[in-house]
Amino acid sequence: MYLLTNLINRLENSLSERGISESITIRSSNLKNFDFQINNLVKLEKSSDIKDIEKSFSKILDDETIIKNFEFTKNYFINLEINIEVYLSNQENLVENIKVLPKKNIILDYGGPNIGKPLHVGHLRSLNIGRSLYNINKIAGHDVSNDIHLGDWGMPIAQIICYINENKIDLEGITIEDLEEIYPKASKLYHQDENFKSTAQNINKELNENKDDLIKNWKFLKEISVKAIKQTLSLLDHNFDLWMGESDVNNLIPKMIADLKDNEKISLDNGAYISNLDSEPRILITKSDGSYLYLTTDLATVLNRKKENEVDKTLYIVDKRQKLHFEQLFDSIKYFEFGEEEYTHVEFGTLNDLNGNPFKTRDGDTKKLTDLFEETLSKIQNINKDLDEETNKLLTNTVLTFSDLITNRKTDYKFDLDKFTNINGKTGIYIQYAFVRAKKLIQDSNIDVANTDVVFSDLDETDHLLLRSFLKFEYYFNQALNNNEPHHLADYLYELSNLFNSMYQNESILENKSEIKKFNKLKITNYFLSYSKLLMESLGIRPVEKM
Repeated sequence: MYLLTNLINRLENSLSERGISESITIRSSNLKNFDFQINNLVKLEKSSDIKDIEKSFSKILDDETIIKNFEFTKNYFINLEINIEVYLSNQENLVENIKVLPKKNIILDYGGPNIGKPLHVGHLRSLNIGRSLYNINKIAGHDVSNDIHLGDWGMPIAQIICYINENKIDLEGITIEDLEEIYPKASKLYHQDENFKSTAQNINKELNENKDDLIKNWKFLKEISVKAIKQTLSLLDHNFDLWMGESDVNNLIPKMIADLKDNEKISLDNGAYISNLDSEPRILITKSDGSYLYLTTDLATVLNRKKENEVDKTLYIVDKRQKLHFEQLFDSIKYFEFGEEEYTHVEFGTLNDLNGNPFKTRDGDTKKLTDLFEETLSKIQNINKDLDEETNKLLTNTVLTFSDLITNRKTDYKFDLDKFTNINGKTGIYIQYAFVRAKKLIQDSNIDVANTDVVFSDLDETDHLLLRSFLKFEYYFNQALNNNEPHHLADYLYELSNLFNSMYQNESILENKSEIKKFNKLKITNYFLSYSKLLMESLGIRPVEKM
């Protein structure tokens, strides 16, 4: 549990005894002599009990060993200074301190590629944010699974098969590169050629009827696509626990539709099933030709996940342009009485080029993730000619991850390769360099820092600033966890790295004539390594060994 949780509970209980229901929130403070601030009492300033509340809070704060100093401002803000000696004495339990109770079973749904198409830059943010939230929730103690949720069924698949059939293409000889060309051609024909459209619709109908030869073709195409997707994900250091797709729930949909009809939750309207929920726009469950929508398969997936797992919470990491879809999905889950579980759309902005436009190739196609990786790797290799290939690949993934996560997920951002590979900027390269520098310092010292203690009477300003910054780890972790916002941890990691570099550059640590000062800085450096490693893990970044 968080070290400050007990304090928060005591303060809330004090209010509760007076019939006041108020959730105490501790915020980070920018004041020089204080670490955190509580501003909840501002709401109660005019209460007749405010003086008694202040006395009660003062007694509680006096009793807490974690609190070194506090003050009430005139407008009832409470400023807190943490006892850093007490805080650091518990650092061996750093990970245990952030365990959350009760733990939940959480599914993260992200990635969402369609078979027949390569992973492209539009998938990068979903993958990065999803992986980070997966790691953060795991570190917090939750039982977490991530599901890539493939688009592997429906009309796009029928279009591809239709194109292959009409052009008499040898299915056995098809490669992922062939599929990349076929997919857009088939989609174009579907919207321009009525005969092609009619044939594709018939194929889709027969797929839903599980016609053997079509199912065999579908399985072959899916195998090719999934293999290519997994290769790309491996290159970018992404893994998934579940490889479910629309096809896994297709057989559940007819019964779901029938049950909703029997319960008068949906009605037939010109051949289409529409939800009876009073909403604007009306929620379409099936199309007039009987085909399914993303909403249909998402609803069936909700039921399937409930059947297969004990799910408390589901996070959909999908870009903000799908906001209406998820509003309709969540409204439908509630209206159809599919469960009381928690469902959240973790929306995010787009990745753009330097002109602020969607990231495209020179030919106008969406840039593939493998191409973005290779371009970034080439830049990294030109900068670090003496480093081995594995290290440069790790640095490449650091750039692709940190540059993404340092941005608030709700905002768009421009991918600036020169900026993001700069060792002196607010970049992943900078934080990796700080980590390597700190690790080498410990190794070169030949001192067992684990068995040394900080002597607080011999701290200089840079020591003190870095030490106090450690106090905010749990706060920022909590912000990222509760708000699904990894950028808090990315910002904080940069802050720690910057403060460490200031301490490092302030003087030659290993040549310090004062053994106490030297031990202090080495111990602080070791703390920095522990925090940095955990923060990198939270973000989905693997530390490099050398730079």
